[in-house]
Amino acid sequence: MSEKKVAVIMSTYNGEAFVAEQLESIINQTYKNIEIVIRDDGSSDNTVGIIKEYQKKYNNIKLYEGKNVGFVKSFFELLSLAKADYYSYADQDDVWIDNKIELAVNSLNELDASKPNMVFGNSDYYDENMKFISHGEKNKKYSFLKSLFACCGQGMTMTVNKKTRDMIIEDTPKLCFFHDWWTYILCMGLGNVAYNNVTTVKYRRRKENATSEGQGYIRLLIWRIKNLLLKDGMQDIKQQMINFKEYYYYQLSKENKEVLDLFSQEYSFVNSFKKAFYPKRIRNRLIDDFMIRLIFLTGVL
Repeated sequence: MSEKKVAVIMSTYNGEAFVAEQLESIINQTYKNIEIVIRDDGSSDNTVGIIKEYQKKYNNIKLYEGKNVGFVKSFFELLSLAKADYYSYADQDDVWIDNKIELAVNSLNELDASKPNMVFGNSDYYDENMKFISHGEKNKKYSFLKSLFACCGQGMTMTVNKKTRDMIIEDTPKLCFFHDWWTYILCMGLGNVAYNNVTTVKYRRRKENATSEGQGYIRLLIWRIKNLLLKDGMQDIKQQMINFKEYYYYQLSKENKEVLDLFSQEYSFVNSFKKAFYPKRIRNRLIDDFMIRLIFLTGVL
């Protein structure tokens, strides 16, 4: 079997303080058949200049400069720009463990390449200066139902196969919460998800991060209330389900069709009752599971 080519796709935006350290950790991976494909999302600092300096030293770095469209659309565009067997999402400000890609490739090689497949690992949390904060959650339990309400894996730990990439390009979602969440639902519903229970990324926590993950449960709870309840985030989650249903419903198993039918339906008393008392766990943490069931009863979701 020939060695699979991996495209590491990175969306950058005003990341001059951190992007060099991240590039070093990718370049120094134990797995060497790598191409780094970067799309800069309209940086106003020296991010592009730093990347161009690395291009002078390494011939496996491609850079595309674009207008600012946000990181979700930027990652979807990167999938269309890159050409490889496997694709790894990379943020600009983390540091990768040196065998991250090797572990992912080994796992993906064991899966049926005709289906959309994804492998992910864990991350540990660090501050802006790469001082250790805490270990990430290790006990990952996932299912198609759970994927509709939370993304079990973090994007920067994910690697996917070409089938996943091709399906996303063919039907890029009109609306999704995050690129990695959409990827996770797709692979969970129609393909395979593999989990390496090891730390593969040093996750740099900054105030600009999209969520409060890694900063304690109270802050995460505040983020969820602010961004999901007060900013129509729950309706965005429902719309994400509806979009997924529009694209992939007839490819789902009978069980997954029934799950998607129930949880994407508009509010009614009967439906809210069925959702709230669904017999299987919807969220991993007991308190999260209890809260989502209360939300069903209110009709917000």
